Amino acid sequence: MSYIQDNFLLTNKTAEKLYFTYAKDMPIFDYHCHLPEKQILENKPFNDVFEIWLAGDHYKWRLMRNYGVNEDLITGNASNKEKFLTYCRVLGSAFGNPLYHWSQVELKEFFNCEIEINEENAELIWDWCNEYIRLNGITPQKLIEQSNVTHLFTTNEIFDDLSTFPAIASKGYKFKVIPAFRADKIMNIEAENYNGFVEKLGAVASLSDLEEAIETRLQEFIKVGTTAADVALQSVYPISEKAHAEAVFAKRRAGEPVTERESEVFKGYLTYFLFKLYAKYGIATELHVGAMRNNNAQMLKKLGLDTGYDSIAEENSIKYMSRLFDRLNSENSLPKTIVFNLNPKMNAEIMTLIGCFQSDEAKGKMQYGPAWWFLDNKVGMEKHLEDLTATGHIGAFVGMLTDSRSLLSYPRHHYFRRILCNYFGKMMENGEMTTDEKLVGKVVQDICYYNAITYLGV
Repeated sequence: MSYIQDNFLLTNKTAEKLYFTYAKDMPIFDYHCHLPEKQILENKPFNDVFEIWLAGDHYKWRLMRNYGVNEDLITGNASNKEKFLTYCRVLGSAFGNPLYHWSQVELKEFFNCEIEINEENAELIWDWCNEYIRLNGITPQKLIEQSNVTHLFTTNEIFDDLSTFPAIASKGYKFKVIPAFRADKIMNIEAENYNGFVEKLGAVASLSDLEEAIETRLQEFIKVGTTAADVALQSVYPISEKAHAEAVFAKRRAGEPVTERESEVFKGYLTYFLFKLYAKYGIATELHVGAMRNNNAQMLKKLGLDTGYDSIAEENSIKYMSRLFDRLNSENSLPKTIVFNLNPKMNAEIMTLIGCFQSDEAKGKMQYGPAWWFLDNKVGMEKHLEDLTATGHIGAFVGMLTDSRSLLSYPRHHYFRRILCNYFGKMMENGEMTTDEKLVGKVVQDICYYNAITYLGV
């Protein structure tokens, strides 16, 4: 029997009442994820639990590597069953890791199985889940609708095929799939395949050509419903002059490599250009900072990007973030912005900075995004809430997302909701805030769903 009980993460009666009365049944708006939209369109039944649970999920891969598992049993040639059994063995002693919680909840919510996950039960769980998949014809549509998702924003590169999104809309699903615009592959000028990415946009000979191509593609995204864009940087760089960025771009287009400093010059200018563009079209901007990517060159060459070899960066870019926001604000070109910070040491610095650029354009125009990636665990979420309430306004917060490639990740929203309700419940019972349950419940529901819907304009 699973150790997950109804009062999981809820340590008092007030927290339980807030969760079960106000939070539990709220819909989910997943405004940032990496689900493959073509898989949602095709909507094919899954063959086994591995395909749903482990394929493409680098969170789980990292956990297995930390336990010393051979890569063949993670991303290699071992069978799906061998990989699944190995994950169950590893998870059985991963006490305190969020996957230890999430996986058990996913098993219960999606497969109606409350068997505790460990090596001893692995075969039984494998058979149980596969039989459940066979009997119920589990598809992406069923998993998303079962999770009570109304909207999800996929993350799509600037040159991605957008025909999938009208095709999904024509299917009549109970949820909407909308692409968020992302220009990272055009931003990362140092990348080996950079010129190939640029050429997907057509004839681009100059930086002005690139700017025009980016705007044209953004307009195409907007036609299929886009209201948000994503910018991912290890750190924010100084805003450079266009002429300097133009020289770097010309050098790279000529097939020459660029230096680290030249890369930063280009990224500093293009970040500024993108933010101005998003403000022009009323696009909410999700700025992700603090990830040091592709640390392991050998595994990058073997497996490619986004396979579990990123980490938290140390650089402090708060000064340049300030200068970026200030210049955009002075030019009336600062879009609604959600700042996702991966380095918890920077919570207070970034939280207090964004408070300098609020306006009546939106409730919480400048948002401190939810605990993200390495921080979307109990410790990270609790610290995030503490810092947000101490220096910002919790009532304006747009709430949780999945940031995941797994269709089973939606219980993370309930994980966050339990932690949120427990945070409020403890303060209520300690006499640190109002005991007006309906007022607090309304704030809980806003954070769970309504604030994001309003903020992102869907």
